[in-house]
Amino acid sequence: MRRLGELEAEIMDRVWLWERPTTVREIVDDINRERQVAYTTVMTVADILHRKGWLRRKKAGRAWLYEAVRSREEYTAGLMQDALGDSQNREAALLHFVERMSHEDVETLDAVLRAARRDRPADGLRSGQ
Repeated sequence: MRRLGELEAEIMDRVWLWERPTTVREIVDDINRERQVAYTTVMTVADILHRKGWLRRKKAGRAWLYEAVRSREEYTAGLMQDALGDSQNREAALLHFVERMSHEDVETLDAVLRAARRDRPADGLRSGQ
């Protein structure tokens, strides 16, 4: 999974935060509070995100309404999986990752791992993991 570009990430951040269908105009107006960006630029990048499968859209009058196909958490998990897949020593990479985590994040990870073990079939890992 490729990391989103800067404007792609800005657009997705708003779509994820708002958790509702949104127009390019709404996104442009919000981004323009921090920096100037052209409507056509955001429209083009939203179309690219649609073609990449990150956004779905439906017509509402003359405008498109965009909404996220995948959650921010799914995106983050994909990046983490790709980074881990690039490692020659997955165990060492995981160890270094956990060593840099806060105590609270380690506790959360431990709880998630315990829940995942309870939910998994007896034969071990699910396919693709």
